[in-house]
Amino acid sequence: MRKTTRLKELIHAPELLVMPGAYDPISARVVEAAGFDAIQCSGYGISVARLGLPDYSFLAMSDMVDASKNIVDSVDLPVMADGDTGFGNAVNAWYAVKAFERVGCAGVNIEDQVMPKRCGHLEGKSIVSIDEAVAKIRACAAARVDPDFVINARTDALAVGGIDEVIRRGNAYMEAGATMVFIDGMTDKALARQAVEGIKGPVAINVVEGGKSPGQFTFAEMQAIGLARVSLPGTLVLAAIQGMRDAIAAVKANGYAGGPGARLADFAQIKELTGFAEVFRLEKEYLSALQQSTAR
Repeated sequence: MRKTTRLKELIHAPELLVMPGAYDPISARVVEAAGFDAIQCSGYGISVARLGLPDYSFLAMSDMVDASKNIVDSVDLPVMADGDTGFGNAVNAWYAVKAFERVGCAGVNIEDQVMPKRCGHLEGKSIVSIDEAVAKIRACAAARVDPDFVINARTDALAVGGIDEVIRRGNAYMEAGATMVFIDGMTDKALARQAVEGIKGPVAINVVEGGKSPGQFTFAEMQAIGLARVSLPGTLVLAAIQGMRDAIAAVKANGYAGGPGARLADFAQIKELTGFAEVFRLEKEYLSALQQSTAR
């Protein structure tokens, strides 16, 4: 089964699809090893990891395509790319879909923020007109070669126009060819239920620890409401930052590496995640005879 088809099936399945956010191949492999069914590329995480800068349109389309390709190539799961605003107007978005599909992504987020966009859980967001956003989604839907390639139409309208505007835009995006409507910055469980009831198609949200997400919004509650998907864009990058802080603080406090306070993966686990076993197998197959002849 194609990964596009698999992702689309997971979105339409009765069970909630939980998509942790990956920002590089190692974080993607951690998600895969944990048993999840799909991965969301985290534009927030990629910007933090690549540039040390916030999610503010600092990365170009080519940067995001390259980062997404590395993630796609590292796992066997369907991967949803983060296409931001499409990197411009509807024409730019058309080319963005072509680029993400070409490197093997199973779908892409395209949002209705004004460029430069910002993280959906921050204040001060602005959105384009509904006509401009609909044109962009239409272009994205037309650009895909595989009809199952997922167009995840993100709206940031909740913070700007309220739930009625979210529903109005969500239905317009579905009519324009979106596979799913993604409401960023969801603040309330009751509003999530209202969106599911009002939008004629699958509805997704994200959860950002420390952001606007409702506290203790469990996956069971999300499924009961009828949400199709939840992404966790910040979980792994936040964990990585805290883990590095703890480890380096322990080094400084203890006077040696790996002491109390440092929570480190085993070196064997790094070897497993990065595929050392396959490298050693290839060495044995292709280099052993050469090394033996050289030694004579």
